[in-house]
Amino acid sequence: MNLHDPRGLENKSTNEEIRQRFDADVERFTQLETGQSATIDAPLAMELITRAAVASTPRIARVLDIGCGAGNNTLKLRQVYSQDFDCDLLDLSGPMLERAEQRVREAGAGKIQTWHGDFRTAELPAGGFDVILAAAVLHHLRDTSDWETAFAKIFQLLKPSGSVWISDLVSHETEGVQGMMWQRYGDYLCELGGAEYRDKVFAYIDKEDSPRPVTYQLELLRRVGFRHVELLHKNSCFAAFGAIK
Repeated sequence: MNLHDPRGLENKSTNEEIRQRFDADVERFTQLETGQSATIDAPLAMELITRAAVASTPRIARVLDIGCGAGNNTLKLRQVYSQDFDCDLLDLSGPMLERAEQRVREAGAGKIQTWHGDFRTAELPAGGFDVILAAAVLHHLRDTSDWETAFAKIFQLLKPSGSVWISDLVSHETEGVQGMMWQRYGDYLCELGGAEYRDKVFAYIDKEDSPRPVTYQLELLRRVGFRHVELLHKNSCFAAFGAIK
């Protein structure tokens, strides 16, 4: 499966279709450790990106969570950092955003600002953030221009020495490796919920997602200006990685 075949991008889900799916699935994503069960090593990836954020960022005063869902990654960062920070929560789904704000407020936070909409068009403050988190969201980017513009915007939004940390579905550079890794992922999904569950997950990935290889994304982070890039973890079709400005 060539998930980032440019010939098929026009058939991918629209923002409205993506929003509707997540509007109807809020409760599943409120489980800190199990809400992303279809993602291999999701709890480990969340642990690694939040600990890397703390280890790499001298002082965390303001955080942007892109595609925050129900707030799990911001909550985990607050747990790891053990101090309050201001946070900006951004998501296409209004119900997700409301739940994230409620949970983050209850856990303890500084000022909370919510952004309902698309990261690519949101008028976020340049140089405003110490940490940006992007978990299971960037695979919705489409063509090469979209990827380049989004990564350049992330760089622009960070303060000097700020960092971005990403965990996501990724594809692979060669057809053979892509097929092998996709088979491994299918086996994982079958163990989790059987062949019917595997086919359901594969169907919405095929319709909704257009990931790029982690190698491409690390190179792109350097190209837009990041000084250091880090690959924290990769298993089958999922990776956790980041960069420091």
